[in-house]
Amino acid sequence: MLKYLNRLRNYFISGLLFWIPLALTVLVIKFFLELINNLVPQQYLPEAIFNLDTTIPGSGIILIVLIILVTGVLVTNILGRRLVALWEKALNKIPGFRNVYNVLKKVSDTVFNTSTESFRKAFLIQYPSKGIWVIAFQSGDYKGEAESIIGEEIMNLFVPTTPNPTSGFFVMMAKKDAFELDMSVEEAFKLVISAGVVTPNSVGIKDQK
Repeated sequence: MLKYLNRLRNYFISGLLFWIPLALTVLVIKFFLELINNLVPQQYLPEAIFNLDTTIPGSGIILIVLIILVTGVLVTNILGRRLVALWEKALNKIPGFRNVYNVLKKVSDTVFNTSTESFRKAFLIQYPSKGIWVIAFQSGDYKGEAESIIGEEIMNLFVPTTPNPTSGFFVMMAKKDAFELDMSVEEAFKLVISAGVVTPNSVGIKDQK
């Protein structure tokens, strides 16, 4: 009898391991889709504009995507770049708003610029003390006052927290003390989010040059 109960328990756990990740994934995607869809006021949705009797699922998301694409087309031509420059000049005259806007713009430009090394590499470092190893992501190379004081080539690193990798710590560390990993950024994020449960297939350290 006990043997059959253990078998049923194993079947139940196997079923949970199948359904829980699937259900959580669906819920997370549904939450973010509804959040984005609700950014568009109801009166501007296609069904409201054209007086449709039925609602169109995801119409707000489609509208936002179209707005972003049209904006991208406009700001990439000469006239668009001039208008953006005038717009940013006007924003820079607003006290308080200017500082926040400039910081967020620099961060977004850095993250979405594929020509930079920001968040393209995963590193292994000792933090917050020696003997404790954590995964960090390069956020940039620092060429300022701190480097001249330390007297070594340093780099900017972001150390994410578990299970929420959007929060974490910013550290500046000598390049010789940071070891670049062979694993991709996606694999490193999975390792952090899962608290070490999900491990990459191959883990290694690249030669430091």
